[in-house]
Amino acid sequence: MKKTISILCFILMTFTGLFAQLMVDCDETYTIPSTTYAGDVTAAVSDSMVSSAIHTNNSTVVYTAANSILCVGDFEIELGTTFCADITSCVAPCIINGMHAAWDEFVQRGTSVMYSGTNVVIQTDGLPDHTSPYWSNTTERCTTTPMGQQLCTNSNTTVDHPLFVAPTVTNFNTMAPGNIDDFNGSYTLTVPQSPALATNSSSTGLGAIGFAVSGSVIYNDEEGPNVPLDNAIGSLDYTAAHTGPQSYHYHLEPHAWSQDDDELIGVISDGFFLYGRKCASTGTYPTDLDASGGHTTMTQHSCNPEYHYHIKNELYLNQYYILFPGDYQGTPNNIQ
Repeated sequence: MKKTISILCFILMTFTGLFAQLMVDCDETYTIPSTTYAGDVTAAVSDSMVSSAIHTNNSTVVYTAANSILCVGDFEIELGTTFCADITSCVAPCIINGMHAAWDEFVQRGTSVMYSGTNVVIQTDGLPDHTSPYWSNTTERCTTTPMGQQLCTNSNTTVDHPLFVAPTVTNFNTMAPGNIDDFNGSYTLTVPQSPALATNSSSTGLGAIGFAVSGSVIYNDEEGPNVPLDNAIGSLDYTAAHTGPQSYHYHLEPHAWSQDDDELIGVISDGFFLYGRKCASTGTYPTDLDASGGHTTMTQHSCNPEYHYHIKNELYLNQYYILFPGDYQGTPNNIQ
């Protein structure tokens, strides 16, 4: 059976907690670092196995394949503690040792993700992996605080940061004080491996309410206590983020990697993932979202329907899309 899509699979690097990404095309030959297989396998066994051979096997079969995970077409082989793997029907990328495949996007972009009992611990340095005018640069910008204090940024900078780009949708005069690389710290969030919807929703607060896959954090739709985001629009860069009061953070749809699509944006502190405006299961805007932009369907990272959030396809100030204007539908966890 010919298939033309590529399926993401992952090789588990045992004892390191790191993942490497492998693209598998169903029409190609790929290499597995083992020649030992057990079970009713009709395909020839060798270091190179044509993936289409696996498609003829519709039953669950156990393989031994060193410390690799085989993911072919509509099947996933999930690594077990004894390095055995089961083929199970699946139309999404692998779930490795029970770890949700969405976490690999965080890992691939530099965020630390590890399991601790029934929880997932995520840690980031808060620095994004993309360009912004908020990286340090040689253009000085100054602002006066409500208390009359003058704050100047880049007053002693002699070279532009490699990821610095000139402002486009904002300008140096309207940008917030501070640079991305002024932040010297980290954020840690611990969420359940399997988050559950709460009996009652709860409101978000000021500060970080989630982690983006880029390494920076997500804020809600307020700029301060009872201060609407409208007042800060002029300071947001091309990807709808700015600095302060602690670190660089996003308020709106982040165009550095997502614009009118189904891309993974990040995880909210209640443990549910946040995706772009479109739904991977339908390829279009979901129409069944709750007040927080959430619904239960399959995603590009899950084989079974699961609750997750979307950026709502509702215009804000006639041209923007707020990342998360609603309440937590799960139980929020502290971001430290």
